[in-house]
Amino acid sequence: MTLRSSSSPAADAPLLQVQGLAKAFGGNRVLQDVQLDIAPGEIVGLLGPNGSGKSTLLNAITGFEALDAGRVLLQGRDIGRLPAHRIVRGGVGRTFQLPAMPTKMSVIEVAMAASTTAHGFWGTLLGGRANRAAEAAAREKADALLDELLLTRVRDLPASALSGGQKKLLGIVCALMGDPRLLMLDEPTAGVHPNLRNDIVRALHRLNAQGMTLVVVEHDMHFIRELCTRCVVLDRGHIVASCKPEELARNERVLQAYLGGGGASTTATAATAGAGGAGGSYEKEAA
Repeated sequence: MTLRSSSSPAADAPLLQVQGLAKAFGGNRVLQDVQLDIAPGEIVGLLGPNGSGKSTLLNAITGFEALDAGRVLLQGRDIGRLPAHRIVRGGVGRTFQLPAMPTKMSVIEVAMAASTTAHGFWGTLLGGRANRAAEAAAREKADALLDELLLTRVRDLPASALSGGQKKLLGIVCALMGDPRLLMLDEPTAGVHPNLRNDIVRALHRLNAQGMTLVVVEHDMHFIRELCTRCVVLDRGHIVASCKPEELARNERVLQAYLGGGGASTTATAATAGAGGAGGSYEKEAA
């Protein structure tokens, strides 16, 4: 797969900037003055206790939730008020925690439907030459991505018949059909068999090696340590830490976010170390 070229004016400029982002639902302030920069080529883990605002932040960046305040800049362009489909066309792809698949479409059909190539109404209706060429190109691209994500053998099965892990892989394929520069993944390994989880790690490393920037919401600390170059931790709508994965267990603000204050440091350090070794999550250990 060949990634689209970047037209960034400066090689060291952030790919994504979140400035003063705020989001509330009624009286519940889910995100408050969030400031975040993502550099090109990074793999950033977005962590935090349940209810800390991780998925809401992804939704706000990708146009699935309206911002109450703040800006989202992609290579300096403000995308914070754009609809989701225009953000996808601008170069941001995403996956979801629980990907829902159509019951009457095959795997290859779902992947092709995610293509962002504009066919035009009349071309689609009448099946003109340009539409046939676009469909052939979408099929070729979808087949290549299915092969890269190890889904070729289930290509013609109903998408709804896939396992949970295979649906997550198909969700990644659909996101990649838009040629994103930035891919945002919401809990890509939750409920996934360990063998398939390893396939996801390898696939994401390959994408990053090709130049793709990744932001991953995840609770599995073993996965985070294998994959991420930096971790950003949310707590009650605020970013409380930005550090390397191996520094998490020594960061007092991270420990307090997960287990609270009052001398929890030793217990929290053991918990984070245990989570990383066992492929578990902070929440499981804290419980």
